[in-house]
Amino acid sequence: MPTVFLLTDAQVLDESFLVLINDLLASGEIPDLFSDEDVDNIISGVRNEVRGLGMVDSRENCWKFFLSRVQLQLKIILCFSPVGHTLRGRARKFPAIVNCTAIDWFHAWPQEALVSVSRRFIEETKGIEALDKDSISLFMAHVHTSVNEMSTRYYQNERRHNYTTPKSFLEQISLFKNLLKKKQKEVSQKKEHLVNGIQKLETTASQVGDLKARLASQEAELQLRNRDAEALIAKIGLQTEKVSREKAIADAEERKVTAIQAEVSQKQRECEVDVLKAEPALVAATAALNTLNRGNLTELKVFPNPPNAVTNVTAAVMVLLAPRGRVPKDRSWKAAKVFMGKVDDFLQALINYDKEHIPENCLKVVNEQYLKDPEFNPNLIRTKSFAAAGLCAWVTNIVKFYEVYCDVEPKRQALAQANFELAAATEKLEAIRKKLEDLDRNLSRLTASFEKAIAKKVQCQEEVNQTNKTIELANRLVKELESEKIRWGQSIKSFEAQEKTLCGDVLLTAAFVSYVGSFTKQYRQELVDCKWVPFLQHKVSIPITEGLDLIAMLTDDATIATWNNEGLPSDRMSTENAAILTHCERWPLMIDPQQQGIKWIKNKYGTDLKVTHLGQKGFLNAIETAVAFGDVILVENLEETIDPVLDPLLGRNTIKKGKYIRIGDKECEFNRNFRLILHTKLANPHYQPELQAQTTLLNFTVTEDGLEAQLLAEVVSIERPDLEKLKLVLTKHQNDFKIELKYLEDDLLLRLSAAEGSFLDDTELVERLERTKATAAEIERKVIEAKENEKKINEARECYRPVAARASLLYFVINDLRKINPIYQFSLKAFNMLFHRAIEQADKVEDVQGRVSVLMESITYAIFLYTSQALFEKDKLTFLSQMAFQILLRKREIDPFELDFLLRFRVEHTYSSPLDFLTTQSWSALKAVALMEEFRGIDRDVEGSAKQWRKWAESECPEKEKLPQEWKKKSLIQKLIILRAVRPDRMTYALRDFVEEKLGTKYVGRTRLDLVKAFEESSPATPVFFILSPGVDALKDLEILGKRLGFTIDSGKFHNVSLGQGQETVAEKALEKASKGGHWVLLQNVHLVAKWLGTLEKLLERFSQGSHRDYRVFMSAKSAPTPSEHIIPQGLLENSIKITNEPPTGMLANLHAALYNFDQDTLEACSKEQEFKSILFSLCYFHACVAGRLRFGPQGWSRSYPFNPGDLTVCAGVLYNYLEANPNVPWEDLRYLFGEIMYGGHITDDWDRRLCRVYLDKFINPSLVEDELTLAPGFAAPPNLDYSGYHQYIEERLPPESPALYGLHPNAEIEFLTVMSNTLFRTLLEMQPRNALVSEELGQSTEEKVKNVLDDILEKLPEEFNMAEIMQKTSNRSPYVLVCFQECERMNILLREIRVSLQQLDLGWKGELMLSPDMEAQQSQLSYDTVPDAWSRLAYPSTYGLAHWFNDLLLRCRELETWTHDLALPAVVWLPGFFNPQSFLTAIMQTMARKNEWPLDKMCLTVDVTKKTKEDYGHPPREGAYLHGLLMEGARWDTQSGTIADACLKELTSVMPVIFAKAIPTDRQETKHTYECPVYKTKMRGPTYVWTFRLKSKDKAAKWVLAGVALLLEA
Repeated sequence: MPTVFLLTDAQVLDESFLVLINDLLASGEIPDLFSDEDVDNIISGVRNEVRGLGMVDSRENCWKFFLSRVQLQLKIILCFSPVGHTLRGRARKFPAIVNCTAIDWFHAWPQEALVSVSRRFIEETKGIEALDKDSISLFMAHVHTSVNEMSTRYYQNERRHNYTTPKSFLEQISLFKNLLKKKQKEVSQKKEHLVNGIQKLETTASQVGDLKARLASQEAELQLRNRDAEALIAKIGLQTEKVSREKAIADAEERKVTAIQAEVSQKQRECEVDVLKAEPALVAATAALNTLNRGNLTELKVFPNPPNAVTNVTAAVMVLLAPRGRVPKDRSWKAAKVFMGKVDDFLQALINYDKEHIPENCLKVVNEQYLKDPEFNPNLIRTKSFAAAGLCAWVTNIVKFYEVYCDVEPKRQALAQANFELAAATEKLEAIRKKLEDLDRNLSRLTASFEKAIAKKVQCQEEVNQTNKTIELANRLVKELESEKIRWGQSIKSFEAQEKTLCGDVLLTAAFVSYVGSFTKQYRQELVDCKWVPFLQHKVSIPITEGLDLIAMLTDDATIATWNNEGLPSDRMSTENAAILTHCERWPLMIDPQQQGIKWIKNKYGTDLKVTHLGQKGFLNAIETAVAFGDVILVENLEETIDPVLDPLLGRNTIKKGKYIRIGDKECEFNRNFRLILHTKLANPHYQPELQAQTTLLNFTVTEDGLEAQLLAEVVSIERPDLEKLKLVLTKHQNDFKIELKYLEDDLLLRLSAAEGSFLDDTELVERLERTKATAAEIERKVIEAKENEKKINEARECYRPVAARASLLYFVINDLRKINPIYQFSLKAFNMLFHRAIEQADKVEDVQGRVSVLMESITYAIFLYTSQALFEKDKLTFLSQMAFQILLRKREIDPFELDFLLRFRVEHTYSSPLDFLTTQSWSALKAVALMEEFRGIDRDVEGSAKQWRKWAESECPEKEKLPQEWKKKSLIQKLIILRAVRPDRMTYALRDFVEEKLGTKYVGRTRLDLVKAFEESSPATPVFFILSPGVDALKDLEILGKRLGFTIDSGKFHNVSLGQGQETVAEKALEKASKGGHWVLLQNVHLVAKWLGTLEKLLERFSQGSHRDYRVFMSAKSAPTPSEHIIPQGLLENSIKITNEPPTGMLANLHAALYNFDQDTLEACSKEQEFKSILFSLCYFHACVAGRLRFGPQGWSRSYPFNPGDLTVCAGVLYNYLEANPNVPWEDLRYLFGEIMYGGHITDDWDRRLCRVYLDKFINPSLVEDELTLAPGFAAPPNLDYSGYHQYIEERLPPESPALYGLHPNAEIEFLTVMSNTLFRTLLEMQPRNALVSEELGQSTEEKVKNVLDDILEKLPEEFNMAEIMQKTSNRSPYVLVCFQECERMNILLREIRVSLQQLDLGWKGELMLSPDMEAQQSQLSYDTVPDAWSRLAYPSTYGLAHWFNDLLLRCRELETWTHDLALPAVVWLPGFFNPQSFLTAIMQTMARKNEWPLDKMCLTVDVTKKTKEDYGHPPREGAYLHGLLMEGARWDTQSGTIADACLKELTSVMPVIFAKAIPTDRQETKHTYECPVYKTKMRGPTYVWTFRLKSKDKAAKWVLAGVALLLEA
């Protein structure tokens, strides 16, 4: 049997896995898989088989044989999803996946397959009409395909992915079968219950007679029982008296025994105490004996003449051991020796000595003669003899013991006597007790008989009462249940009708549960109402209930009420989600960015819910336990992929007959009650089809009406807490009423159907029937009352609805900002806090309507401020406009159709303009506008009153001027439409004015970054997140704030961690330390540690719990360049206060911001106050100019530079030092330091350095102090003022924003404003709520579009130049000819690359060549009409789109072709047509140098601008060359005066006449009244610099330097 190795792409956690798979597929083995030892074992294992095949059993052959056997036996099956780019990337990196496998592509099932599969499964289902089975399978197939179509639209409109797979189709069938079975059972059960109920009621009336007969016999039995009970009472009385007598005797006896016991205990205690006293003496005696042994006694015996003390000891021992108390007379040493005779016997005699009976006379002798002797002391005697000392101690202690013992003995005898008496008394007591027990037993027997008799009597009584009650109930019931009988009869009919439509209803419900979960409300409605119901009604005739409510099919009001009490939002969508969640067969996966679903789930399941998340410590164990015990487990905060170890669980792939499931390497017992709920916080996750097939996706994203209801409750609870409290109580009561009624009704029917025979015996049931009726009537009364109250409350609450509606609208506006940049993410929790704060801070107004207006304004402005601080400058106007448009749409102040036109601005036809002040584009746009009803005739009016319209169109700020003629009466939005057609460049200003007019001035005013306010709003759980911009330092502002509040790096309370490689652990330690100590942590550049960000999110959550209240976290990160590169987790962004720290835009904001770097103290610090203030203000204006110029692109600065406030503050310091150190102002030194070092340090381009110098020459010169200096037209340098005075001066005197403030021509902003305005409208259009029913029409597919482009280019692409042939045309190798050759060669390289790359791409599409990443990139670029990178690298700099670029390429080829025809210099050379224009200009110099024999290094090029055009010249000049094709930007060439002049308004570049270029010696060059004009290849300037042409000018060169005047080869 072959072995199968199955690998799904979910199991490929690391791409390196595929390296091994690639090797295995390609070569059949994995290198270095086996150790040498293993290889030897394998070879020796197969050696015999190799020999058997007649092959040489060499090592190589054996190994080959083994591999061939493996290849035979091993089957590799790879299951990879084609969705997304993963498979494509893997196929490229690991070619064996494609080359060495047989690809079996599982396509979507066709219609026939869907129909036949569903038909086969439905065939087995009972309870379906045969005719309906075909219809059902057709409908199921229709559902599947309609959801596929809707998913495509859903992705187009909402950019949300929803997939269907065969598995989801099979789940639909399975759910339908199960739900049908359940519903059929439910309906038939309910019907059966009612039928039973009616039958029971009919039999009730006839049962009353039987009940009366039963009552008579029960009463007779009751009398009999009464008599029995009375007889027993008498008997028990006698017996009780006897027992009492005996008990008295026993009690007396017991008291006696107790007294004796007490006496015995006393005596026993005394004896024990005395015995304890004797104990030490006895122990000492024994210890003394232990010191004696045969040795030392023998030693004693051999003493010839011992001292008296020793002889006394032996004498005392002899007295004590005297037999029968006869004291020996001879107690001399001699006698003692004899007495000690045998040492062992002597020792034994001492040990066995009868210490309790010492004869009196022996004791007396020892006491008197020996013990009184002071020398009779063991310690003294030990010095003479060790054995004698031991004997001495023994004598002393034995005597001591005996004396105590004699005191104890009498007490012992008394104790024995007392014990004897106690035994006798106890025996007597036992006898009495036994007798008493016998009597008690008799009494108990009698009592039990009595109780039984009484119980029977009570039972009889109860039966009599019961029967009485039943008769009474029966009579009541027959009367009361007449109405119920009618109602039940009607219910049975409705159930019978339901049985007919049940199949269709369940079919629709199953489709709903299986497929709609991931869609939003409008898509769900369309699927059900427009796709499925009509199909059921018209295409296949399956009966369904008219106006069927799918929620009612899945659940009932009572359950919904319970869910709402548990915290489920009460809107329709949430209820649908909850119904699907509780009924779906696949595990639910909740998309819940606002955490509303999870809140409900946690309340619903309470403590029974186990919560975990992937990667949490022990999460697998938690899941295994839940699976085994049948718990509900919630896996929260999922990302877009799920650990493959959970695959079997997700797919419910059970083993061993469904009893076990495999998790990892364990087989876990699978409990049928187990339920898995998955949850993600991601707002728009992209789950792969295989995961969507295993789960039921549920879109819990908050809806606008749902949020409005919640916010209404919030605002009313703050404004009118009484109302909201009452509303909540009412809602809860009504919910409870529904729940109670449902419970009563169900319980009643259950009891009715369960009651056997006559249910009148079941009094509880009958009473419950009555109680139900009474409760139902009471509840109905309360419901009516509650409805009236609710109506009044709702009327009062409705006053506040505009507030909730406005807030809900704004939440969705800010929620959509993530479409602009994924870094703009705001949580509902933060929004709610903001909402509350805005309500609290709003002005108090008594009048309700006035208060509502104040609240709306307060909330709108608070949300605007909060959101603005998080936005980049370029996105603020987008947000403002979107906010204004949505508010006005809601107020019905603007027409949605007009707004749609303004945003889309579809201009479908091009008309050439009849008016010189309107471009073709503007005229075509006006024509498109004129098609709308409100604008009919505008094109005729503009043509007819051209003068008025010209004045308006060419005014500097047309948005502020009134429209000509009757058009001035148009609304603001209509004026915007006209303005967008005629002057698109002014739209950003116009929109700002529009917002100001509609919402108020404060919305468009300057908002300064208020870090203190942001800090106050932050908390340990709410970090501050700085979104970085170039040239801005978040640390500096934070350090200033920290210094003020006492959080500095020096004090150890401020931790600054710059993240990067290896800094993660440093950050973790800092966070932990700070959370405990209440410090601040700044994590800089978190975007650099992408992999650690998930951990950071969890760490922030963990440390914020129970942390010190002063603990704060600040983070900074750069915004990703594209949404696909965005890596910062949603949780991090949502939970933090976001702040963009960005240089301001516009002169006003920039100038104020520059001044904000200083204060009054700075102004007063210098001794030369007047000079210092004047130069400092001028320096601020200079800073504002250099920073503000950046937005004009290359015309502002050739390259981009990170000028920052630090440059300004350093210059101010230098200024102060130099003024203090010098008697006079060193103007030259200051200009040099500022221009070449401080600001110049950033500047890398010579032309930009010149610009910087010119600015400083203009702003910092003596006339600043001596005379009045004009900084900009209409803005003079201020007089001597204080700090606030300067700010006021700027506010009052600074002219409106215009390029003139920077020295630029007004045209400078037209292009970037037009681009900005188009981008703004495109973004606004993308942010508009899309209509699900109107999907955008799909044009050609990308492949078709690119194929057309590819074929077109290949067809038009010229052949390469034949260099051999061209070179043979002349032997002359002049500089011009060489330039021509070089250009042809470079063109050939480019043409070759274009041709080859396009041919390869074509082959790739045909499948003959593998599509490489480069080919894919090329395809993508061709589809977007951009020039592929591979071509750009070999071409010349260009800013054109692909079509324009290719036409330009063809022109260049044609120009070269003309030149190569005879290699003669063209009459007028098209300079932009060169790859390398410098080479041609150098060739001019070389030719003239050779001709005139001038040194090349002492020459320069001079240009003379002619008054002629290209057509006026028929041949080249004698020396030099005529050039054409140049354009001037920033100014124009005045042909009449032959000098540079100011540009015409709206003419961004002007065409130069033919230029005559020739070389002259440098010393003959004319420099007076000329402007050194740089020549660039494209308008991107910077690195595309070509040459410098000196052009004549009447004005000073400084004017043109500031205006950024340059010549361009390509506009």
